[in-house]
Amino acid sequence: MIIIGEKINGSIPGIKQYITTQNNRRIRELAIRQTEAGADYLDICAGTAAAHEAGTLKWLIAQVQDAVDTPLCIDSPDAEVLEKMLTLTKKPGLLNSAALEKGKCDLLFPLISDTQWQIIVQTTDDDGVPEDAENRIKIADAILDKAARYGVKPEQIHIDPLLTAISANNQSMVVFTEAVRGIRKLSSKLKITAAISNLSFGMPLRQVINQHFYAVAAFLGLDSAILDPCSRELYTSRLVMDALLGRDRLCRRFTNAYRKGMTGRKKPDC
Repeated sequence: MIIIGEKINGSIPGIKQYITTQNNRRIRELAIRQTEAGADYLDICAGTAAAHEAGTLKWLIAQVQDAVDTPLCIDSPDAEVLEKMLTLTKKPGLLNSAALEKGKCDLLFPLISDTQWQIIVQTTDDDGVPEDAENRIKIADAILDKAARYGVKPEQIHIDPLLTAISANNQSMVVFTEAVRGIRKLSSKLKITAAISNLSFGMPLRQVINQHFYAVAAFLGLDSAILDPCSRELYTSRLVMDALLGRDRLCRRFTNAYRKGMTGRKKPDC
């Protein structure tokens, strides 16, 4: 599974403090630790007021690219901000995110056509987030149609069926699972993604919930996930599921990590 590190996000209180004080050392440390923990992309989210978002993202991108060579996942609800950030990166990465609402796909799809950039696209439109799986699947199909018109290939697209918090809707996981299975039938080339920690928002024992959801997501064949790569609990789940799904020959990575003390309950320092 493609791992998108979630830690550099201004909506996290501790990270907000680093951004407010422009603590470049701590931001760079987070980039290095997530990369060392196996992140394939690093999500960069300002989490600030709209007036300051572009400037904050520009600063964050500079700090992270000075520290690591890991591709970036530039995260903003504003398609115009994402457009501005494209020229600041050293290599193609991910845009997070587009949707059928407010013409976001119409702005962003032409920018990534005939490039190596990929994009996360949420299953929402101008009517909002559908409560049922059927309409999320229909929106995903419409996204693929629009992408084709702009010359964007299915393999560039990570469809996000919008996992919501079970604290607000205890059918969230059921709807998400149905949506993933339906979207998978649309194209064998597109990718399906999710923000793992969204499910546990507002709940106690969030790490336990995240671990169990990761196992389900891996079994469903999720292609990418936004998560905390520094979490030992999730790292353990990642290794376990790779072993169970036949992706770890003779369980070597799992046993090697165990012998090195990299798995289990010990809390990491990042």
